[in-house]
Amino acid sequence: MEGRELLQLLAWLSPSFPTGGFAYSHGLESAVANGDVTDPETLRIWLSDVLIHGSGRNDAILLRCAYRASGDREALNAIAELAAALSPSRERRSETMDQGTSFVVAAAPWDPPQLPKRVAYPVAVGALAARHGVDEDATTAAFIQAFTANLISAAVRLVPLGQNAGLRVLAGLVSTVLHVAAESRAATLDEIGSCAFRSELAAMHHETLYTRLFRS
Repeated sequence: MEGRELLQLLAWLSPSFPTGGFAYSHGLESAVANGDVTDPETLRIWLSDVLIHGSGRNDAILLRCAYRASGDREALNAIAELAAALSPSRERRSETMDQGTSFVVAAAPWDPPQLPKRVAYPVAVGALAARHGVDEDATTAAFIQAFTANLISAAVRLVPLGQNAGLRVLAGLVSTVLHVAAESRAATLDEIGSCAFRSELAAMHHETLYTRLFRS
């Protein structure tokens, strides 16, 4: 990528970009409470499954499809509707829709494309990246990496883990992130699907926790 495109991508997926991602654990808070995630290794396994078999892969496909449909408003709206409908639980829907909507608002200085008033996060990122000619593969990999890093940050607080342990988990998932990004390149909307059942159940269970630090 040229320097301008790289800097735009770094800005959009920075933890400081105001999407509110820090408030969501993607069901990880329930997983910690239930004893499924207790240390760096169980966190790595949990996140690897989410990336390969769950919403990580699905969001990568949605992002790529939105990227490629960015010049076709009807097709882009159809992808946005599908992304919203795919959410398996109320909190998962809030997680992706709230972040996507906030992303579009925050991206106003970059003149985002016209999107539904409320839109899923990967759809918003894919459409904006395409509008500004940011490389599709780089955008997909960076999005998955940012998603992974955000969940590790949540786990550092929840388990709790030390910062160094969290960084070791992130480093250990680099190959997984790249695999998911590459595998999604040839995927279509028909290939979206999840079998990360414990993650989905944890997201559904989250709203019943007695105390919560996160919104999902």
